[in-house]
Amino acid sequence: MSDQISFDDFLKVDVRVGRVIKAEEFPEARKPAYKMQIDFGPEIGIKKTSAQITRHYTPETLVGKLVMAVVNFPPRQIGPVMSEVLTLGVPDGDGEVVLLSPTKDVPIGGRLY
Repeated sequence: MSDQISFDDFLKVDVRVGRVIKAEEFPEARKPAYKMQIDFGPEIGIKKTSAQITRHYTPETLVGKLVMAVVNFPPRQIGPVMSEVLTLGVPDGDGEVVLLSPTKDVPIGGRLY
Protein backbone atom coordinates (compact mmCIF):
# COMPACT_ATOMS: atom_id res chain seq x y z
CA MET A 1 0.00 0.00 0.00
CA SER A 2 1.19 3.55 -0.72
CA ASP A 3 1.66 6.28 1.84
CA GLN A 4 -1.55 7.84 3.11
CA ILE A 5 -2.59 11.15 1.58
CA SER A 6 -5.12 13.72 2.68
CA PHE A 7 -8.52 14.10 1.06
CA ASP A 8 -7.32 17.50 -0.22
CA ASP A 9 -4.45 15.70 -2.00
CA PHE A 10 -6.96 13.36 -3.64
CA LEU A 11 -9.04 16.31 -4.84
CA LYS A 12 -6.00 17.68 -6.70
CA VAL A 13 -6.08 14.70 -9.08
CA ASP A 14 -8.70 15.44 -11.75
CA VAL A 15 -9.97 12.11 -13.11
CA ARG A 16 -12.62 12.40 -15.83
CA VAL A 17 -14.57 10.10 -18.12
CA GLY A 18 -13.97 10.48 -21.83
CA ARG A 19 -14.93 8.71 -25.04
CA VAL A 20 -12.23 7.39 -27.38
CA ILE A 21 -12.88 8.97 -30.78
CA LYS A 22 -9.74 7.79 -32.57
CA ALA A 23 -7.27 4.95 -31.97
CA GLU A 24 -4.40 3.80 -34.14
CA GLU A 25 -1.21 1.78 -34.05
CA PHE A 26 1.86 3.51 -32.57
CA PRO A 27 4.75 1.77 -34.38
CA GLU A 28 7.33 4.28 -33.08
CA ALA A 29 6.69 3.26 -29.44
CA ARG A 30 9.32 1.12 -27.69
CA LYS A 31 6.64 -1.30 -26.47
CA PRO A 32 3.44 -2.12 -28.39
CA ALA A 33 0.99 0.76 -27.91
CA TYR A 34 -1.82 2.75 -29.46
CA LYS A 35 -2.20 6.48 -30.05
CA MET A 36 -5.65 7.73 -29.04
CA GLN A 37 -7.76 10.84 -29.09
CA ILE A 38 -10.28 11.07 -26.26
CA ASP A 39 -13.21 13.49 -26.07
CA PHE A 40 -13.84 14.84 -22.57
CA GLY A 41 -16.65 17.20 -23.55
CA PRO A 42 -16.81 20.97 -24.03
CA GLU A 43 -15.03 21.96 -20.79
CA ILE A 44 -11.84 19.96 -21.48
CA GLY A 45 -12.12 19.07 -25.16
CA ILE A 46 -10.30 16.41 -27.15
CA LYS A 47 -6.96 15.23 -25.75
CA LYS A 48 -4.23 12.99 -27.17
CA THR A 49 -2.50 10.14 -25.38
CA SER A 50 -0.82 6.80 -25.92
CA ALA A 51 -1.28 3.58 -24.00
CA GLN A 52 0.29 0.13 -23.88
CA ILE A 53 -3.02 -1.71 -24.12
CA THR A 54 -2.55 -3.89 -27.20
CA ARG A 55 -3.10 -7.20 -25.38
CA HIS A 56 -6.81 -6.72 -24.70
CA TYR A 57 -7.84 -4.06 -27.22
CA THR A 58 -7.68 -3.24 -30.91
CA PRO A 59 -8.10 0.24 -32.38
CA GLU A 60 -11.56 -0.82 -33.57
CA THR A 61 -12.71 -1.94 -30.11
CA LEU A 62 -11.37 1.24 -28.50
CA VAL A 63 -13.30 3.73 -30.64
CA GLY A 64 -16.50 4.63 -28.79
CA LYS A 65 -15.28 3.19 -25.48
CA LEU A 66 -15.68 5.22 -22.28
CA VAL A 67 -12.41 5.45 -20.34
CA MET A 68 -11.16 7.15 -17.20
CA ALA A 69 -8.13 9.44 -17.35
CA VAL A 70 -6.19 11.97 -15.29
CA VAL A 71 -6.61 15.24 -17.16
CA ASN A 72 -4.53 17.64 -15.07
CA PHE A 73 -1.00 16.22 -15.41
CA PRO A 74 1.35 18.34 -17.51
CA PRO A 75 1.75 17.11 -21.11
CA ARG A 76 4.53 14.54 -21.59
CA GLN A 77 6.43 13.75 -24.75
CA ILE A 78 6.28 10.03 -25.62
CA GLY A 79 8.28 9.57 -28.79
CA PRO A 80 6.59 11.68 -31.46
CA VAL A 81 3.35 11.98 -29.44
CA MET A 82 2.63 14.68 -26.87
CA SER A 83 0.53 12.82 -24.30
CA GLU A 84 -1.97 15.19 -22.69
CA VAL A 85 -3.79 12.79 -20.34
CA LEU A 86 -3.04 9.57 -18.46
CA THR A 87 -5.55 6.85 -19.31
CA LEU A 88 -6.15 4.64 -16.27
CA GLY A 89 -6.12 0.87 -16.03
CA VAL A 90 -5.34 -2.03 -13.74
CA PRO A 91 -3.25 -5.17 -14.38
CA ASP A 92 -4.81 -8.48 -15.24
CA GLY A 93 -3.32 -11.75 -13.93
CA ASP A 94 -0.44 -11.46 -16.42
CA GLY A 95 0.27 -7.79 -15.70
CA GLU A 96 -1.41 -6.56 -18.91
CA VAL A 97 -3.50 -3.37 -18.73
CA VAL A 98 -7.28 -3.51 -18.48
CA LEU A 99 -8.79 -0.04 -18.87
CA LEU A 100 -10.99 1.50 -16.19
CA SER A 101 -14.40 2.26 -17.63
CA PRO A 102 -17.83 3.15 -16.23
CA THR A 103 -20.25 0.22 -16.18
CA LYS A 104 -23.10 2.41 -17.46
CA ASP A 105 -23.27 5.01 -20.25
CA VAL A 106 -22.49 8.32 -18.54
CA PRO A 107 -21.95 11.84 -19.91
CA ILE A 108 -18.38 12.53 -20.98
CA GLY A 109 -16.44 14.99 -18.86
CA GLY A 110 -17.85 13.71 -15.56
CA ARG A 111 -15.38 13.88 -12.69
CA LEU A 112 -14.53 10.93 -10.48
CA TYR A 113 -15.63 11.29 -6.86
